[in-house]
Amino acid sequence: MGLTKRFGDFEAVGGVDLDVRRGEAFGFLGPNGAGKSSTMRMIGCVSARSGGELSVLGMDPNVDGPKIRARLGVVPQTDNLDNELTVRQNLQVYGRFFGLSRTYLRAKAAELLEFAQLTERADDEVEPLSGGMKRRLTIARSLVNDPDLLLLDEPTTGLDPQARHLLWDRLFRLKQEGVTLIVTTHYMDEAEQLCDRLVVMDGGKIAAEGSPGELIDRYSTKEVLELRFPPGEQDPIPPLLHGLADRMEVLPDRILLYTVDGEASLAAAHSRGVQPLASLVRRSTLEDVFLRLTGRTLVD
Repeated sequence: MGLTKRFGDFEAVGGVDLDVRRGEAFGFLGPNGAGKSSTMRMIGCVSARSGGELSVLGMDPNVDGPKIRARLGVVPQTDNLDNELTVRQNLQVYGRFFGLSRTYLRAKAAELLEFAQLTERADDEVEPLSGGMKRRLTIARSLVNDPDLLLLDEPTTGLDPQARHLLWDRLFRLKQEGVTLIVTTHYMDEAEQLCDRLVVMDGGKIAAEGSPGELIDRYSTKEVLELRFPPGEQDPIPPLLHGLADRMEVLPDRILLYTVDGEASLAAAHSRGVQPLASLVRRSTLEDVFLRLTGRTLVD
């Protein structure tokens, strides 16, 4: 409660209140600098909180950091595998840091290689592996100690769609087995696929919290109508569209109408003489919620 992290005079996390339930997948969304990574580092017991209360697996990180870390699995944003070791050795050597026996680790490594679909590459060195394979190995390595809580920082960044969907399947299986997942991601479809609940952070604070469906219902509409016009012909259009949607957003390259019925809004626009170059009716997504709460301005 009231979790805070300061770096000098800068407050990176400003009084965050949240509760992650055992066995759920919980997501952190937010632009760069929103406080996601600082919050994750406090949960992972690698950065001390500046204020407030924090309980991880029923323990206080300031007192029980080593005990908590022994029950955590961590998947960093950038793979930090040992390229000079084989795939199997990366699992076995990492497991020794937890005091696990060589006999146990031989069996555990085989189990995790099968889970990550890397059995046929077990004795290959890491360097030649594809990005998806390395990511699967990093996730497999994080499970060597049978963690109760798995922290995943941008788990599928840079991966192709096939690799992303395979990782989603593996993470879903872990959740089914009772592992609690905490995920940060910039992929809105990933958050919708993986997360039971999530928070949108902005400026170190929580802007919204709920399930993906709840957030879409609360901050957007059932559908979005996108209208595109030739360059220079969009400026006189917005006044003609007033009243056709719950909310209208005028962008440099298109006009968005947030509405219950996109086709009906499109027909109404045509009846008012509006003839777009192209139109698209789509369902509202978590990205619409994210952009409404955090803005469209690029944050560096």
